[in-house]
Amino acid sequence: MIQLIATPTSALIDEPVHIRATGLPPFQIVVLQATLKDEMGKLFRSHAYYKANEVGEVDLERAPSLGGDYVGVHPMGLFWSLKPENILTKLLKRDVMNSPFLVQIKLYDSNLPLIHISTTAPKVSLTLERWYTAPGTKRIEVREGHIRGTLFLPPGEGRFPGVIDLFAGVGGLIESRASLLASHGFATLALAYCDYEDLPSQPEKTDLEYFEEAVNFLLRHPKVLGPGVGIVSISKGAEIGLSMAIHLKQVTATVLINGPNFVTRIPQVYRGQISQPLPFSPQLLSINALGLAEFQHNFEEARNEANENFLLPIEKAHGHFLFIVGEDDKNLNSKAYAKQATEQLRRNGKNNWTLLSYPGAGHLLEAPYSPLCCASKISSLHLFIHWGGEVIPHAIAQEHSWKEIKKFLRKHLLPVVTSQL
Repeated sequence: MIQLIATPTSALIDEPVHIRATGLPPFQIVVLQATLKDEMGKLFRSHAYYKANEVGEVDLERAPSLGGDYVGVHPMGLFWSLKPENILTKLLKRDVMNSPFLVQIKLYDSNLPLIHISTTAPKVSLTLERWYTAPGTKRIEVREGHIRGTLFLPPGEGRFPGVIDLFAGVGGLIESRASLLASHGFATLALAYCDYEDLPSQPEKTDLEYFEEAVNFLLRHPKVLGPGVGIVSISKGAEIGLSMAIHLKQVTATVLINGPNFVTRIPQVYRGQISQPLPFSPQLLSINALGLAEFQHNFEEARNEANENFLLPIEKAHGHFLFIVGEDDKNLNSKAYAKQATEQLRRNGKNNWTLLSYPGAGHLLEAPYSPLCCASKISSLHLFIHWGGEVIPHAIAQEHSWKEIKKFLRKHLLPVVTSQL
């Protein structure tokens, strides 16, 4: 009897799953397909061809895919190669507490044309639960003073290292990474800063005192360890994260994912001190052959001509930095910006940084095994943005960088690491 076996069937989104098929005729070629529907009912699919061994088994930890959405030995390939039916759809989890993503794994005969798979019953199938929160994780809405966000507290007793999670400047509140960090032992505040509740949709400035208020709120919480906090940030959020590290001594560990080393779009203000944005060169916006906008060169002209007054004074920061760069980022020239920032630190005698640079990875580096989003629409810009990335290198970068983020935060936020979080 043909069987599909997966271990575990319910797990966090960043945990690997061991998938096997047994009971097949020896050396038979089969198709394995994964499907997922997001919270809006939009479908994501992947498939790969595998050949059973001499005892009629396919073990994804050992067997190579012969073709399909990836080739070679990739135990989690069916997950990170999921593609939306509409190529411009990003997979995003809104309700991180109450429901998982459900991934169906199905097995078909290889002689079945792919166009018939959706209307044909599989030989065997199973459903996997992929969660963003571990059991016992607490979610607390934060509406204190000016702060708007969500605090996630890890399962268990007593004080945890505190982290503020900042996403890009597209607005709203994204909780997926914060809930996952909490599931690994970090008290994490997913912090909104525009286009959310009473926060302005198009702010005229970035007020760093708002973020200082968030840091102080986190450090006052009885479940937060202190004395410092960490920042995990991407894109526009990384610009803010860098400025927080420079101005706020309480910030002791800052993760900067594909961000600039200067202010963009609107001024930053902190206690009367104004940092002006680097001029933007709209004529350097490029539209690729698929009609997708690429912004990675739009600051280059100004950055090359500008004096260092436009660069954020990273050497004034007291904490440590982890730079994470996708070398195929089509939205920002993040590799060049990280190199410039680390050179600035080096010139000032600093060695408080680590740089991880990933060939073939794009802008939107997310949790391990998340599918690559190479393009999506930004409603405020009325454009379809090319984020970049190649499927396999991007997947490798996500898996490796996530381990390094957790390791970095533990190292600089926990005085003594006594156990694995």
